[in-house]
Amino acid sequence: MEETLAGDGLRGVLHHPGHPNGSALALTHGAGSDCHAPLLAGLARAFAEAGLLVLRYDLPFRQQRAKGPPAPAAAAGDREGVARAVETLRARVPGRVIAGGHSYGGRQTAMAADANPQMADALLLLSYPLHPPNHPEKPRTAFFPDWRAPALFVHGSRDPFGTLDEMRAALKLIPARVELAPVEGAGHDLQCACLAASLVERLRTLVLF
Repeated sequence: MEETLAGDGLRGVLHHPGHPNGSALALTHGAGSDCHAPLLAGLARAFAEAGLLVLRYDLPFRQQRAKGPPAPAAAAGDREGVARAVETLRARVPGRVIAGGHSYGGRQTAMAADANPQMADALLLLSYPLHPPNHPEKPRTAFFPDWRAPALFVHGSRDPFGTLDEMRAALKLIPARVELAPVEGAGHDLQCACLAASLVERLRTLVLF
């Protein structure tokens, strides 16, 4: 069952599992999208079928603007939105809560978890934007040495925001347990029909939900 949520600074779709296992997943979108992105919808349904309560939600910048990328000044507010979504799930399940996001949403999720290590039990990061396209000299990894949450990074082999080799090197900076799930042939959008089922199993192994 899918339930629309709106109010208290939160807007999104809640996927109720038929056979709940007590854990939950919060998923958010990239800079040019929203919670209705096909990638998020497909993953939400797959994880709900695996027993998780899943919330796919709009970041605050998207709630304020129907189109267009976020302004740099909006990032702190978006991280507050991440924390709000995770808190909403914490109040609904007794088990683990995983926070995830695509691209910009994943980066803000990771930074929110860095600021509050107790926020989430694990992270699911889809196409983490390691650096701007064609600018590997500008890595977005300053907080990686302080990283504490287990994380699964999902990254396409054709992603212009970082090569797989760059991702592998960057993940060595993180002291927590992290894994890389490469998706051969995929770009930054990660459109792949077989992705959902494989990620459920990879994340289950990492987090033991």
